[in-house]
Amino acid sequence: MSVHQNVDMKLDCRPDFVSLVWTKSRPQAEPSLIRLGNCPPTSVSAEEAVFNVGLNDCHFRRMVTGDQLVYTNDLTYIPSSDSHMPAFSLPVVCAYERPVDWYPPMYDPVLFDTYGQGELVFHMELMNDDFSGPAPSTAFPLGSLIPIMASVEHKSHQPLLLLLEECVATTTPELQPENHLFPIITNKGCLVDSKGTRSKFEQRQKSSEIHLSLQAFKFALGEEVFIHCKLLAWDPSGLDRSKKACHYVKDHGWELLDNPSYSSLCDCCDSSCTSRRTRSIASGKHGIAHNAVLGPLTITDWNA
Repeated sequence: MSVHQNVDMKLDCRPDFVSLVWTKSRPQAEPSLIRLGNCPPTSVSAEEAVFNVGLNDCHFRRMVTGDQLVYTNDLTYIPSSDSHMPAFSLPVVCAYERPVDWYPPMYDPVLFDTYGQGELVFHMELMNDDFSGPAPSTAFPLGSLIPIMASVEHKSHQPLLLLLEECVATTTPELQPENHLFPIITNKGCLVDSKGTRSKFEQRQKSSEIHLSLQAFKFALGEEVFIHCKLLAWDPSGLDRSKKACHYVKDHGWELLDNPSYSSLCDCCDSSCTSRRTRSIASGKHGIAHNAVLGPLTITDWNA
């Protein structure tokens, strides 16, 4: 057992579960919006969010380093759209002595919660106009389209579906509590920037890759901009309200990229797309999440 503590959270790493207490230190923060991986708090008070979860839940990532088993996750805060409180993320790490008789499990094409023999490699890149190669420049005029490609490579022949769960733009390569943020994708896969702009997901060429055409926005003009995204690799048959890619089509409404006939999964994009955690665990399906940072890029104003 090990206990770690910083100004915001106390982490207690037990043999098969984790106890974490996040204590409110920012006046405008709402404890109910804190997430450990994909898990909401076990209990919430006005000042604290408490998590008591198993290491096989909440998308904990497992790695073997020498004689240690290391479990990692992210404690994240994504504020509501009307809040002035910025988003933030804190690393959660529990390290255990590797049991003498422990070996990496054989790769199961349905379960993606371990790096074992099915190691995944995530990639994110600025592309040229037709997504056929890297972007020739990192400067984009205001109103033009910024082509972004994200992918996951895997050793198994089992197809994976790559999703962009959250994306925000900021002016620093690391998310800081004081950062001003520009929301791009929120609410577990909703491209909120597509409402009122030309931003959209492009039709997929393969499930393990996703193309985003993002209209250059009026944020930090002339400054360095970084795009922070949470990538999620999942079983292609596991789409639901918390695992999706939705964009807004003018005069039509929210549309599901991967199967428009199920666009009702996107109805929650204007409210709250809560995770149906019990159902997800019962199905035995897990994904692997990865936080990626793209940049720096610059948005220029033709009229300046």
